[in-house]
Amino acid sequence: MKELMLGNKAVARGLYEAGVCFVSSYPGTPSTEITEEAALYDEIYCEWAPNEKVAMESAFGASLAGRRAFCAQKHVGLNVAADPLFTMSYTGVNAGFVVVVADDAGCHSSQNEQDSRHYARAAKLPMLEPADSSEALAFTKLAYELSEKYDTPVLLKMCTRVAHSQSVVETGKREEYNKPYEKNIGKYVMMPGNAKRRHPIVEKRTEALREYAETSPINRIEKGTGDIGIITASTSYQYVKEVFGDEAHILKLGMTNPLPDNLIRQFAAGVKELYVVEELDSIIEEHVKALGLTVKGSELLPRIDEFCQNQIAAAFGRKAPEGVVLEDAIPPRPPLMCAGCPHRGMFYALQKRKCTVLGDIGCYTLGAVAPLNAIELTLCMGASIGAVHGFNKMLGRESEGKTVAVIGDSTFMHSGMTGLANVAYNQSNSTIIILDNSITGMTGHQQNPTTGYNIKGDPAGKIDLEALCRAMGFQRVRVVDPYDLTACDTALKEELAAEGPSIIISRRPCALLKYVKHKAPLKVDKEKCIGCKSCMRVGCPAISMQEGKAVVDNTQCVGCNVCSQLCPKQAFSSTTD
Repeated sequence: MKELMLGNKAVARGLYEAGVCFVSSYPGTPSTEITEEAALYDEIYCEWAPNEKVAMESAFGASLAGRRAFCAQKHVGLNVAADPLFTMSYTGVNAGFVVVVADDAGCHSSQNEQDSRHYARAAKLPMLEPADSSEALAFTKLAYELSEKYDTPVLLKMCTRVAHSQSVVETGKREEYNKPYEKNIGKYVMMPGNAKRRHPIVEKRTEALREYAETSPINRIEKGTGDIGIITASTSYQYVKEVFGDEAHILKLGMTNPLPDNLIRQFAAGVKELYVVEELDSIIEEHVKALGLTVKGSELLPRIDEFCQNQIAAAFGRKAPEGVVLEDAIPPRPPLMCAGCPHRGMFYALQKRKCTVLGDIGCYTLGAVAPLNAIELTLCMGASIGAVHGFNKMLGRESEGKTVAVIGDSTFMHSGMTGLANVAYNQSNSTIIILDNSITGMTGHQQNPTTGYNIKGDPAGKIDLEALCRAMGFQRVRVVDPYDLTACDTALKEELAAEGPSIIISRRPCALLKYVKHKAPLKVDKEKCIGCKSCMRVGCPAISMQEGKAVVDNTQCVGCNVCSQLCPKQAFSSTTD
């Protein structure tokens, strides 16, 4: 049956058809929907793990047990999971094991543009790169065949455009696969002596995979009518095809590690000019140059951002289609926290106290933008707590009374606990604020270990944040409602003045959760409003100024009353009053 599918949904369908039994992931755009879609199949056990390292280790355990397994993460998530990944290259697998890494050229939802192909080379693992949804399904199934044939984990590299674009796929039936577990200390116990003996096996495997790459149909030459030849892969292949049609000769690579040396030489010999079109780093280009071939690529196209058809056309001196120029300039639309966002009240209190706020990864990162301008650091998942510890240790009382770390509940479970243990163990005088909105918000409302529900919404184990923090050595742990500005300010004042480390849990569910019941929207008494714009200081998108008076958009307002607490004239009231 043929169906129009997102690339991520097609990967999930490939997991189903390949007989995968176990999926463990941590949500991260643009990879999240793979696991969500896989969870719709009753035949596949799916879970959200606390972080990517745990997800990969759990999936490897399922492979060891003899069941085909899978985990997915975005590119920065693979940094977290790199430790087990590199050693799994040495151990190999039992049943097939496939790892999706979804890159984000263009930084649509990420803090960097790293190129995950480096991981495939460094870990000596095969990497497949689909260019559309049909290949996403087919390559997923192929990855399991390669995993078992060559005794290796296989990396499947997605990117934002392939993951979130749609194309036609042809679905098939599920084929079950089970394999018995057999004890093998020399293969699976990576003490130094065993690891040293496994390394030659990895190198031999790489050469076998290189031979496979030479004749595999996923690496194919598409003959053209012109003189130039272009080596490309993934979404760049689609751009090249749109620009050149059948004119250019194309070597379309579906496997980008290891690369097929002889096929590349054969292709180069048949063209007058050789080019490589690849997003981000010059990995294919540098490999081609190492083969002694003359090739162009990085001097024509940048090593930053994602490409587009017009950019490639311009790089090759071809005329690009003219766009339509709007007469009126489009006003900028900077990202904002949603109306009723529970983080807004705490950030306002932090800004009011002129705190130095070291932030983390999540919706609350938007606390860095105007008008709150509260956050001064965002590095990676869990970094805020480690950073505030080092910051305060160095500056002492100069910073301790005004510097805090903020971290979300899901991010805290992901990688904040070890930083918190460091604060407790090495006793910096630091205040950590856990912004508990009862969900993993930034990636689309996934459950986490603090919510009490699993990926399917069924009741699950629930971690008590207050009890956990006390068990980790914190004597001062308090909970505040971020809709109560006075309570937030009081908590900050007292905890920043206290001796020793402390925790503030700012707790209120995300305003967008379907089960959250809101109060009636607010309205403004124009007779009382003096146009002072005090209510605008929280940056709520439901409030605007019209004709010098505050106006509330009742289609957005959730009645949180944060703005009303700032009004000196009590001009706000409920629409039900």
